[in-house]
Amino acid sequence: MTYTTDVKEILKLLDNASSEDELLITKAYEFSKNAHEGYTRYSGEPYFIHPYETAKILAELQMGASTIAAGLLHDVIEDTSVTDKQIEDEFGKEILFLVEGVTKLGKLRYHGSDRYIESLRKLFVAMSQDIRVLIIKLCDRLHNMRTLEFVPKHKQLRIAHETMKVYAQLAYRLGIRRISRELEDLAFQYIEPENYKEAVKIIKQKSKEGIERLDKFRKSVQKALVKEGLTTAKTDYRIKHLHSFYRKLESKEFDADKIYDTSALRVYVPTPTDCYRALGIIHGIWRPLPGRIKDYIAFPKTNGYRSLHTTIFTGDGSIVEIQIRTPEMHREAEYGIASHVIYKNNLNETENKNLLWLKNLLPSMLQTNHTTTSEPMTDVPNWIKDMAELQASAHKDEFAHNMNADFFQKRLFVFTPKGDVVDLPIGSTPIDFAYAIHSDIGNHLHSAKIAGKMVSLDTKLQNGDIVDIQTKDKSKPSVKWLDMARTSMAKKRIKDALEKNPAPKINPRIK
Repeated sequence: MTYTTDVKEILKLLDNASSEDELLITKAYEFSKNAHEGYTRYSGEPYFIHPYETAKILAELQMGASTIAAGLLHDVIEDTSVTDKQIEDEFGKEILFLVEGVTKLGKLRYHGSDRYIESLRKLFVAMSQDIRVLIIKLCDRLHNMRTLEFVPKHKQLRIAHETMKVYAQLAYRLGIRRISRELEDLAFQYIEPENYKEAVKIIKQKSKEGIERLDKFRKSVQKALVKEGLTTAKTDYRIKHLHSFYRKLESKEFDADKIYDTSALRVYVPTPTDCYRALGIIHGIWRPLPGRIKDYIAFPKTNGYRSLHTTIFTGDGSIVEIQIRTPEMHREAEYGIASHVIYKNNLNETENKNLLWLKNLLPSMLQTNHTTTSEPMTDVPNWIKDMAELQASAHKDEFAHNMNADFFQKRLFVFTPKGDVVDLPIGSTPIDFAYAIHSDIGNHLHSAKIAGKMVSLDTKLQNGDIVDIQTKDKSKPSVKWLDMARTSMAKKRIKDALEKNPAPKINPRIK
């Protein structure tokens, strides 16, 4: 079998590569190809195919030249005779930093062992220093999963579980659905082979029945939008991915007719205002299904996803979900954190206020020791700040529990009375909400209202709840709160407060 690689295939994927970018990527390509000469993979193909394909995925994400170069070089230190000094001499400290970061993450193994927990600690440390390390690792894992069939059988299940439990979840939390969906489907095939086959069978059946009808409806929607003045509107459709489809099938008691978004129509318009206008045009012609209208533009998902969703009756007996978004929203929905050009251009901070936290996570390239910026990370999302704090002090078992409880679980949105969004794990209570706002508010929590009504502090919050926290100077945490709180950070704050102000001991003689 003949295997071919060509650096031009990588360069063709880039939208705005400069001549300097092309030179750097070409140099890394040649260096990695020479370093891996004579090495092969389980499939029998030259080993260089792997870093080459990893770099191609990074290029599809439109990552910068340094990141793509690091993708080409990410295995040379660990798998060849090349030294870190050679990488630094040839490519500089920045690329060496990225390569070493990916090499360290390469030791991650999903066994539930001490080594696994320590590897996860390293992963979060690397992520807090430079998110590009994690993005390279995700692309590396994606290509490995695409070729998992060639790996010895006894390793396949462990790698698939690791992918589903860790890497797919990380990609999702960073909003890189383009990667997380494929990782989930690839892992699903090995973890639940029979369920995978069943999902493929049902999806094929439903797709065969509905695609022709959906395309006809798509043309009707396109025509309606143009008629009302949205002449630049574009439409297409997508088929639901296998793993998410099967999980939803389980929740619907395996009644596929209850799943309305097996396929979905997508509408792309230039601006957010046009999104709402398109929604009005569609609802003016086709009746929406009650309770199925979701505004993720005004209230984005935890991972930054923005779009309008509605489910409508098409008039021919079908029910179709429609997603309305701008091209920018679509790119962010697919590529998440990787879609932002902060890695490639020094944009004005006022134009990227929502990304200041990300910039603060990147190492200052002006510093030779690659330490993170000394500026306060005031805009870092709470889940990153919390994980960074917890991983630094927690025992390995506690860290594993915290990670599974807070980071990898589904989230919900709740609101302050002013409309600010608070992101919490499902099962959180007003106590978690109060501490998520500020530790002082949590420490002086007296009572809570949801939708204007008083509730007990152990009430489970629901998505969309408006929570009003009442505080009093004399109020302080109780030991009982530890059982009521859901998040690791709230429990930690409560324990800290109890240690500083222990409850007074009662003299048994005093009645």
